[in-house]
Amino acid sequence: MVSPTFRRSTTTLVAAGLLAVGLVACGSGEDDAADPGKPNDKVITVYSGRNEQLIKPLLDKFSQQTGIKVQTRYATTAQLAAQLVEEGDKSPADVFLAQDAGALGTVAKKGMFATLPEAATGKVAEAYRARSGQWVGVSARSRVLVYNADQVTTDQLPTSVFDLTGPTWKGKVAIAPTNASFQAFVTAIRVQHGDQKAKDFLAGLKANEPQIRDNNIKIVEEVNDGKVAVGLVNHYYLGEIAKEQGTTPEAMKAKLHFFPGGDTGALVNVAGVGVLKRSTEDADAKAFVDYLLGAEAQQHFAEETFEYPVVTGVPGPAYVPPLAELKVPAIDLNDLDTLEATVAMITESGLVP
Repeated sequence: MVSPTFRRSTTTLVAAGLLAVGLVACGSGEDDAADPGKPNDKVITVYSGRNEQLIKPLLDKFSQQTGIKVQTRYATTAQLAAQLVEEGDKSPADVFLAQDAGALGTVAKKGMFATLPEAATGKVAEAYRARSGQWVGVSARSRVLVYNADQVTTDQLPTSVFDLTGPTWKGKVAIAPTNASFQAFVTAIRVQHGDQKAKDFLAGLKANEPQIRDNNIKIVEEVNDGKVAVGLVNHYYLGEIAKEQGTTPEAMKAKLHFFPGGDTGALVNVAGVGVLKRSTEDADAKAFVDYLLGAEAQQHFAEETFEYPVVTGVPGPAYVPPLAELKVPAIDLNDLDTLEATVAMITESGLVP
């Protein structure tokens, strides 16, 4: 079994990483993703910011069912977004499959995506797709506070993520400041409340002596083991760790708290897909988007990776509230495209050595 730590590995999105397009790994050991191909030739080139172990089973099923070969280039979402911008209209990519909406927004703002058919984008709520129709979410994840039920009672849980800078939580909060999801969350604070609020929050966390960890998996494991009281993570890690340990989320000491009232701590982000303009008329690329929004792929996200499906009628993981019931912050995911500025702010706060 592939460990969740490997499946969900993340990279610090420092400026050097964003520009290191020459270091992007090519292919998955089976394909050469440098061949641009031709429209409707039963071959598509996908730049995937989603981990190979996570997404390859779906790509294989798509190929088996449609006869369309998928040439895949794997790297971090940030690296591939930077590479697409660098390559411009010379890119061999037909499709960009990204880990977060911010990267999709970056590429869209460069005018590189085709407008997707309304028949595809219309399957997904407006909050989880581009207003322009140039990208669409395929799965969603909510930021949460994971807490140890033996150490924190439900009446002690904070009503806002900003409460975590208070004295009650000194030394008790675990964070992963080099994690892309944490960085997207801080970007959301900047978007919703402004840069000064984000700086104050980071300074408050730093002064409160947080428990710094490399990744969310480690945080959830330590919360479950009682080594730390609470942590800021994405919701799906609890499901992954429970599966890894041969148990259920309900049986674990670690529990999830969804911040109420549209708090920034309840940000819902998406993994999503865009089709490059060079492939505007490519039926193969459109078929790939349709597959990701179909029942089989949506069920895969819910049952295998414990993410939220974004298409109505496909149930999400059993241990979390339905996506439609979450009280999410009023943030346009298209605006989460300034990660370099966020990383600089986190670094300046002292949370990253």
